[in-house]
Amino acid sequence: MLGWFRRLLPREDRFFDLFEQHSRTVVGGAEALQQLLAGNDVERWCREIVDLEHKADAITAEVLLAVRRSFITPFDRGDIKDLIQSMDDAIDMMHKTVKTVKLFEKREFDPLMQEMGAVIVEAAKLVAEAIPLLNKIGTHSTRLNAIAEQVMRVEGRADDLHEQGLKDLFHRHGKSDPMAYMIGSEIYGQLEKVVDRFEDVANEISGVVIENV
Repeated sequence: MLGWFRRLLPREDRFFDLFEQHSRTVVGGAEALQQLLAGNDVERWCREIVDLEHKADAITAEVLLAVRRSFITPFDRGDIKDLIQSMDDAIDMMHKTVKTVKLFEKREFDPLMQEMGAVIVEAAKLVAEAIPLLNKIGTHSTRLNAIAEQVMRVEGRADDLHEQGLKDLFHRHGKSDPMAYMIGSEIYGQLEKVVDRFEDVANEISGVVIENV
């Protein structure tokens, strides 16, 4: 009954525009990270990710402000906060990866790191597809659930690549160059965490669907 009543009330739909802006920013960050991991003009793509992370922070702040100011929100206020924060966490983790790359002046990256970059782009694009569908959750609930499941599978692939990457690093550098192993494992770990954050987004989307259908 409460859900039916809420649907009759006027609501603030600007949230969806902000969500979409943020998701496009995250996709841009993921694509820049993929270029970085390919070793293409690393400094340029580091700057791009930092700029996009700042843009994403500004959108997140705008969403949180709108939550406080809006009388009626399209779905639960807590879910709105959790969703935008989980999206923002993904690009924040990309920024952390950039900090590591810059700190250790990395210019070349393992093939498995590059594969993880492609996986991150895939996860980001799945989230970007899902976000506009939240505007009509009932109509798109099946597709939203399917996207969430796809993100979970992508996260599983990232876990496998992470494990393979660490083994490869150990075989190449474990005894001969501990510093190379340490730096490489740090980057692998951060890339895995980027995908984990997309899994968090998928979980938030699934929760919103459950509560509103």
